[in-house]
Amino acid sequence: MTFVPADLPRRLILEPATVTALSNADSNLGRLAGVGRILPQPHLLLLPYLTMEAVASSRIEGTQASVSDVFEARATGGRTSADVREVSNYIRALDHGIERLATLPLSTRLIREMHKILLTGVRGQEQTPGELRVSQNWIGTAKPASALFVPPTVDQMKPALSAWEYYIHDDKPELPLLIRTALLHYQFETIHPFLDGNGRLGRLFVVLYLMEREAIPAPLLPLSAALERRREEYYERLQAVRERGEIQEWLRFFLNIISDTAVDSIIRAERLVDLRERYRSSLAGSRSRAAEVVDLIMGSPVITTRQVTDALGVSLVSAGNLLRQLEGHRILESEVRGQGTATIWRALEILAAVND
Repeated sequence: MTFVPADLPRRLILEPATVTALSNADSNLGRLAGVGRILPQPHLLLLPYLTMEAVASSRIEGTQASVSDVFEARATGGRTSADVREVSNYIRALDHGIERLATLPLSTRLIREMHKILLTGVRGQEQTPGELRVSQNWIGTAKPASALFVPPTVDQMKPALSAWEYYIHDDKPELPLLIRTALLHYQFETIHPFLDGNGRLGRLFVVLYLMEREAIPAPLLPLSAALERRREEYYERLQAVRERGEIQEWLRFFLNIISDTAVDSIIRAERLVDLRERYRSSLAGSRSRAAEVVDLIMGSPVITTRQVTDALGVSLVSAGNLLRQLEGHRILESEVRGQGTATIWRALEILAAVND
């Protein structure tokens, strides 16, 4: 039997434990937003954070690509595994969503655009990328009769999705932002409007919604890493709302994820800034452009001479010399892949800071 979610509440009495979790999440998210606004050159940290989020969110769905794998594929431009392509599509979908927010409100239309990017050319591409489902889907088994969860029928899905979109744009909300975010994420996962990719899109939605509401200035909240660590509980909490109406428990779980992720993101941002300053200090007095390469590797901790050439407008020889200079300062480590294969350079401390 299909499950049709109730309309999302405009009013809700929060239990004391939920109020405490909300207070902590609000405080930590506010601290993260503050850090994001005062970071020196915050754009340098965006790609590492986007990659962390993409890898963790895709891993929840079964991919095995690592942060290092994705950066290496980006650096070399060579053939990539199916898992890396899935992660890369996730980054492209989030990039697209952020860019489109300038001209298009967060909506089903935008979610469909992101879905098309997410599933094109990867596993699930046969599941009508960019199109809402026109057939029944289910979760947990090969047959709906024994499935863990069966979302609404197509006819039930359409009005539920319209109500979800209306709730996003309620101009007089009575519930706090993070409570609404938790409810909207639950509702999207329950409506399950696509044949594939619903989990990843639901997590992408959280970041975009918080950015649209100006709760965070940039996608510095890779919450999928925390959800991956607590994957079973995540699914259990969603299902418990459907089966037993345990909405307060879901809210506390979600708010704790937001809070933990915000704290973790602050720590990582501080660690990355400290590395950048240490690297630049070690190059003080140098008349080369090595300090500019430091800024490059903050965003791309796996790099090639070609990338340095393109970014700085220097020759391949000069780019190689700059990279070797950083290797001499133990900032980079080189790896030659074989005869006729370009050397790649890894900033191991930066990779550790975004991948441990």
